[in-house]
Amino acid sequence: QVQLVESGGGLVQPGGSLRLSCTASGFTFSIFPMSWVRQAPGKGLEWVSEINSVGDSTYYADSVKGRFTISRNNAKKTLYLQMNSLKPEDTAVYYCARGPKGLYAYRGQGTQVTVSS
Repeated sequence: QVQLVESGGGLVQPGGSLRLSCTASGFTFSIFPMSWVRQAPGKGLEWVSEINSVGDSTYYADSVKGRFTISRNNAKKTLYLQMNSLKPEDTAVYYCARGPKGLYAYRGQGTQVTVSS
């Protein structure tokens, strides 16, 4: 079955960096666009970023553009999100999701990112 397992979250100070990873199994990872989405406490799901199947087209929400970088390694079936210059408002549970923006068929269990001094 489809499995997406996120890792790399944690507590970081404002201005710090984290790198999230998502390991996929149970489907042909290399043919699907992938997304990162997040959910802050008390808020709905927010799309963060998307990457196409081959990794040469990327898209970002305005709130993270210039600070976050999405990438993928199809040989390792792994999706990444490099997060720099983190802000308290980036605090959320981050999920990787199979599919483009708004069309997520599956997502993982999430990893908590907390930005606080």
